[in-house]
Amino acid sequence: MTIAFVFPGQGSQSIGMLADLASDNAQVGEVFTEAADVLGYDLWNIVQNGPAERLNDTVVTQPAMLAAGVAIWRTWLSTGGAEPALMAGHSLGEYSALVCAGSLSFSSAMELVKQRSQLMADAVPAGDGAMAAVLGMEDEAVIQVCAAVSGTGVCEAVNFNSPGQVVIAGHREAVEQAVAEAKEQGARRAIVLPVSVPSHSSLMQGAGKELAGHLDKTEFAVPTIPVVSSINAEIYRDAEQIRRQLSEQVFRPVRWVETINAMTARGASRFVECGPGKVLTGLTRRIDRSLSGICVESPATLAKAQE
Repeated sequence: MTIAFVFPGQGSQSIGMLADLASDNAQVGEVFTEAADVLGYDLWNIVQNGPAERLNDTVVTQPAMLAAGVAIWRTWLSTGGAEPALMAGHSLGEYSALVCAGSLSFSSAMELVKQRSQLMADAVPAGDGAMAAVLGMEDEAVIQVCAAVSGTGVCEAVNFNSPGQVVIAGHREAVEQAVAEAKEQGARRAIVLPVSVPSHSSLMQGAGKELAGHLDKTEFAVPTIPVVSSINAEIYRDAEQIRRQLSEQVFRPVRWVETINAMTARGASRFVECGPGKVLTGLTRRIDRSLSGICVESPATLAKAQE
């Protein structure tokens, strides 16, 4: 049995997350204190008390999810959890994976994510961008729908999450037209998501290029646990590759199906999601029903995962 760890990104956050875990494990509070030292504000207070609009703002969501992943990982290790054979992260979750694999320090990652989130927020005026989930259509059909509305603005398939689940992003008007078109073409569901930052679309190219400057100033080491990139399903080999792909990740699609398949090809059969949220656990099962997974986000799920 080969264990792999996966780390979620934006969309898995919720008010009150990790509260039960924090009451039993000092590592959670310690990680969020370290985060506050970098950010200059009390991240844990927002995570626990909201308001939800503040937590769901990308400049808070991204640091919160990075801290959550690292906090769960440190708790896992402190309670005797086994080291996995592989790691991966969905979009932002890749930063958590790289920290936990020993590639960069938590404080360096938090500084990068602080810059990343602000650059992404500034890349497109508020209200001009959008993302939407399209369910029940083949990948190529979704790509064709995006192409059909391209005269209205940028609209691209940006997250290939599981068979029959693709997220699109771009200019709001084009995305809304694509949602309507997808429904007409038989999508089981197509819905605009409550975010304004069109992550992983070409509208983020400027943000990615600016982020490259911050990445160049950050020290990376080769991960001690292999980490699979979510944009091309390849193992990170060296610091320059990590810097380049983290920069490109901002404006390139997340290929999660390929990422999970690459991990199973290397023997992974059990997946532990350093939660919260269970999103990746659900996607893993939809990608391959033979795989087992569990999301660690509470004392009960921590104990169950370690059995």
